[in-house]
Amino acid sequence: MPKAFEITSLVKDFGNVKAINDLTLSVDEGQVFGLLGPNGSGKSTLMKIMIGLVRPTSGSVQIFGKDPQSDPTGVRKMVGYVPESPRLYDFLTAREYLDFVGDLYGIPLEQKKERIEHFLEAFELKGREDEMLGGFSQGMKQKVIITGALIHRPKLLIMDEPLNGLDPRSAKIVKDLLHKLAGEGVTTIFSTHVLEIAQAICDRVAIMYKGALLSEGNVNDLKKMAGMPGSSLEDVFLKLTGIDDVRAVVEELAR
Repeated sequence: MPKAFEITSLVKDFGNVKAINDLTLSVDEGQVFGLLGPNGSGKSTLMKIMIGLVRPTSGSVQIFGKDPQSDPTGVRKMVGYVPESPRLYDFLTAREYLDFVGDLYGIPLEQKKERIEHFLEAFELKGREDEMLGGFSQGMKQKVIITGALIHRPKLLIMDEPLNGLDPRSAKIVKDLLHKLAGEGVTTIFSTHVLEIAQAICDRVAIMYKGALLSEGNVNDLKKMAGMPGSSLEDVFLKLTGIDDVRAVVEELAR
């Protein structure tokens, strides 16, 4: 099975802080891959390195055989990216922003119009497309960002907490779309703090902690590794990250 991306011995230091610690990971094409970990575990840093926004200290990253540092344009043509805290041009309308993104990717005019209309309809933004983004709610902005990431039909989706702020209907559309795209060979790597989502839609998951890869596999594999075959992914996650004893914290907070 061809690899969508291969990460080898990756290290990223920010001064004395090791954000990524000797991480090696590869994912096959057409998988929905979940990246889990507590805050500060290095998930967002890893995704920024993959898209070429952050330079690693050492190690290598290959996206369909391309290095995002030496060929950032080549990589970004193949990738759709949803950052954790997206920043939009508030002085543009939703339509103007999506037109701008479509032009950046060189999408022919008629295709661009058709794709924008489809997403506006699906995300229930029809009728709001000519309003300024500065007046949009967080959830509406998230729909626009996701549309911008998908509009050029990328081979790889890199999505950092993509369901933040979405209403249940839109979240369901995104989850189902990821599965449909996977069937067409599109690979998705996304981070989430909602473990039920990861368990429901991911082919495989990786758990990161303090910049290192603790465990990787399908959900049943992780349960076996943790010696917890009958447990939930949440229980496995808490055990593997060493933060499973939360009872004392709850008792203290309730005093």
